[in-house]
Formats: sequence, C-alpha cells, structure tokens
Amino acid sequence: MKIARIKVYQIDLPLHEGKYSWSEGKYVDVFDSTVVEIETDEGVTGYGEVCPLGPAYLPAYARGVRAGIEELAPALVGDDPRQLSVINHKMDRELKGHPYVKSAIDMALWDILGKVARMPVCELLGGRYSEDVQLYRAISQRPADEMAQNVAEYRAEGYRRFQLKVGGHPDEDIARIVAVRDVLEPGDKLIADANTGWLMHEAMRVINAVKDVDVYIEQPCSSYEECLSIRRNTTLPFVLDEVIDSTGAILQGASDGGMDVVNIKISKFGGLTRAKQARDLCVSLGIAMTLEDSWGGDIVTAAIAHLAQGTPTEFQFTSTDFNSYVTTSIAEGAPQRSGGRMSASADPGLGIRPRMEVLGDPVWTSG
Repeated sequence: MKIARIKVYQIDLPLHEGKYSWSEGKYVDVFDSTVVEIETDEGVTGYGEVCPLGPAYLPAYARGVRAGIEELAPALVGDDPRQLSVINHKMDRELKGHPYVKSAIDMALWDILGKVARMPVCELLGGRYSEDVQLYRAISQRPADEMAQNVAEYRAEGYRRFQLKVGGHPDEDIARIVAVRDVLEPGDKLIADANTGWLMHEAMRVINAVKDVDVYIEQPCSSYEECLSIRRNTTLPFVLDEVIDSTGAILQGASDGGMDVVNIKISKFGGLTRAKQARDLCVSLGIAMTLEDSWGGDIVTAAIAHLAQGTPTEFQFTSTDFNSYVTTSIAEGAPQRSGGRMSASADPGLGIRPRMEVLGDPVWTSG
C-alpha cells in the first residue's frame, strides 16, 4: 500500500457562544481548521484535522498548517501509510519543528491503519479501558457572575469538570474562582486555568486568596521556571499545559515535582503517534492527564476520544468535546456529548465520515 494523493481542505468553525476568551484579552470568534485527506493506491482513505487556537496562543497558526503540509506532502507520496514511525521520522527530517503541521497527517495515517486492520484507533492505541470518558467544559473569561451562571448551566447538562479561564486581574480572578465554587457540588472539579496570563506576584496573590478553595491551578505563568516557583509555594493541585510539549518536558516536571496533572494536546506533540508516547510515559510516571488538542471539530474530537479511551481509566483526568462548541459539523460518526461524557466510535479507524458537501473543494492537492 502506498500514499497516492494528499488533499487539504479549509473550513471555518464559528462558535455557539459567539466568542471564546482567555487570558490577557485574547479571543477567537471563528476557528480556522484544516482537514487532511490521504488517499492510497488500494482505495483506503484516511482523514485528520488540526485547528490552532488562533495565532496568539501557541507557536502555531492556521495558514502555517497548510503551508507546511504543502512542503511535506510531496515527500510522502509513494510511502507506505501504515509505517507510522517511519513517516514521522521522515517528516521530522523534511521539516524541522512545526509539530502542529504534522499532526493532521499523522492522524490520517492512524485512520488508515485502523481501517486496514478493521479496528478502532483506540484499540490500536492500547485498548478500550472504559465505556466513555469524562469531559470538561471550558468557561470563557467573563465577569464572575456570568461565569458562575455558565457553570450552573453546563452542570445541568451533565458536566462535572470546569476549566475556568482566568489569567486576568488578580482581584477579578479571585472573584471568578469564588463565585464558581459557590455553584459547584461534591464530586465536581474546578480548574483555574490562567493560560500563562499571570506574573509571579499576581499568581501568588491569587493562590493565597483561594488556598482554602478546592481548585486546581493550571499554567499560571509563561515559563516552566516561573510555574515551578508558584508550585513550590502552594498545596493546591497543579496542572501544566503550555510548557508540556515533549517527553523531555514531562520528565523534567516529574523530576522536579512540578505538577500533579499534565495536558497532552495532540497537535502540540505532532499527532497521535507522539501523543501516545507522551501518554504512556505519564502512565509509567503515575501522572494523570487531560487528553485533548488545541481546538478542532468532529475529526479532532474523534481523535481525542480514541486517545483517551486507550488510556487507563485512573489516568484519564478529563478530555473535551470541541465539536460541541462549534456550529458546523464536518463529519458524521464523531463522538457526541451525553451527560458530560463521550465515547469513541467502535467502527474501524477514527470512525468518522467527512461531510464533503461542507468541506467543499480542496484548497491544495499533491501531484
């Protein structure tokens, strides 16, 4: 089997809530997603997706995805798509860095491998450890009372994990955390996610003010060293996200006692192949994980579900269903939220079927 052709599609994903806001006044109102289609000479086709959270979140941006794929794709035509490690090694030789560019390609290769093996991707990634996975709901940054109301509404829909977008003025963030705490019930989990938005003195003010609140503190500052200094001054459980971009970063954090939970974003690692490596390392080290991506639609959500369900249950801190945030569905068969949980498809591969009438014509085709 050989890769015969690679096609690239661009699709806008508007939000149900109209706007997604996080630290330092950053926001996105329409997400720019890229879908990759890999055709083989034996009629098996795989699909992947990557959707950066705008250009100001991580060193990734939507047009860069498509430009990078144009660089990579010609070198991959003719290769065996089932040779995942070989192709990942080749992509790293052909394009230094830019893991987010490679993510949708790798995801599509797993889709092909699952279809050839007649197995769902989660079983290839380790097995199906649970019937479904627990979801969190990201609460866009707004005034404290509005965020508390949003949490109450999503709790009524079945969510029990809430990622509160803070990283603004410390006084306002303290009010946000306290207001949301007051609408939660036993068994709920609250994560105050600063998305690198605090300076160290601001982070210290917030954690001291909420030290008696049952809350996780996520990525308070920009650098790992800054986050570690805050970690060493709090007894609250600690999550690292933006600085966790390699197995080396996980090993460093584990050695320093730098976190209790890490976020594994598929595209930040370069696809499911490398995300699986990171996940398995965390299991070996005893570190729980949020298994997710930067953003996306139905295809990314399917990949998240497969990665999470191939993870031992006790290490599944939470995951997310990005396709429930957006108004446009790009594939049939994707996981759908039910009571704050979702389940990966039992069909071969990712279990999705792209809506070609929604994707439209490809914006680029190899060869």
